Order: sequence, then structure tokens, then C-alpha cells
Amino acid sequence: MEQLKIFNKDRKYLGTASREEVHLKGHWHETFHCWIKAMIDGKEYLYFQLRSKDKKDYPGLLDITAAGHLLSHENVEDGIREVEEEIGIKVALEELSYLGVIPYEKELEGFIDREHANVFLLKRYIPFESFTLQSAEVSGIFMVPLEDFYQLWFENKTYVVMEGIKEIADGERSKVTIRVDKKTFVPHSDTFYKETLAALTK
Repeated sequence: MEQLKIFNKDRKYLGTASREEVHLKGHWHETFHCWIKAMIDGKEYLYFQLRSKDKKDYPGLLDITAAGHLLSHENVEDGIREVEEEIGIKVALEELSYLGVIPYEKELEGFIDREHANVFLLKRYIPFESFTLQSAEVSGIFMVPLEDFYQLWFENKTYVVMEGIKEIADGERSKVTIRVDKKTFVPHSDTFYKETLAALTK
């Protein structure tokens, strides 16, 4: 059973607990977030992963490019494994920019998520065919202009258009264009998205 380090809201270490207990009791814990940003024709784009429909939490929603829990024996840098595990992209730690810790809280029925998210940025254009998706976790990768995403979240834009790839069956993938609104994304708080986008554009 996976064990995670647990903390209080001020990041004071309290001990360890199972992943199940962490989300049942709402313990603060550490996660690793890696956003990938590309510059294309002078415009900044963000990559989002499409979570598998088999995921327990937030199935079928768009989320951070690659992210995951840090286990009790891991340090922050070990989280880089998530990038290759989830989306098949090899990254060296020196390529990442560390953007700091951004706290995140979300409470659903039977599931409480309180994260100290260690946020990193990779600036790299990656063609869609270069991604290898971990089908149990990720079923697609999409890109959106960063400015469009900001306007969707904070300036009453009603939808954005995203291009990407989606697994359709047995590893077979199709290029697709989708029109999405805020409900299509994991419902991170406005504060979390605002702090993250500010860090990504510094």
C-alpha cells in the first residue's frame, strides 16, 4: 500500500499515512506537477492531459500535463518520473524550472484532496506523435493557447478550441479538435489556476 508523507497546512511534517487514509481524512501531502509550455509562431501554448475514464478521481477531464503523488521515501526531484510514466517524455531535471509550492484544496463526497503541489515548468515543443500515453492514467494530450485558457477561466470566455490526440482503442490514436468549457477541466480552484498561470508566465 502506497505511503505518503503528511503535513499540516503550514507544511510542518507530521508523519506518514496510506494514500487511502490521506484522501479519506484530508491530510495535507506533497505532489509533483509538471506543466509543459511551447512557443509556436510567437504564441504560448499549454499541454493538458486527458485523464483516463478509468481513473477514480476526475475521470475523463483535462488536467496538468503530468502530475502525481510523492511517496514517503521520495524527495521532490523524484517526481520527475511522472513525466515519463504518464506521457512517455524523457526529461532531465536541469531542463525544468522550479516555480515553487502552490497549495491546493478540493473536497468531494468521500474524497478530500489537500496538496502542497511542487510546480515545475518544461519549455519544449513536443509533437503529438512523440507522446506515449500510460493508458490506465492518460487517454489523450491536447494543446491550448495560454491566453485562451486564461480568458476561459477568468474573463468569461465561454469555450476554447484545443487540438490534440486521443486514444480510441487498443493504443490506436486519432488527431482531434475539441471545443471545451470550464466543466471539461479538473475543477482546481480559481486561486490555484491564477497562481499557477502567474508562475508559468513570469
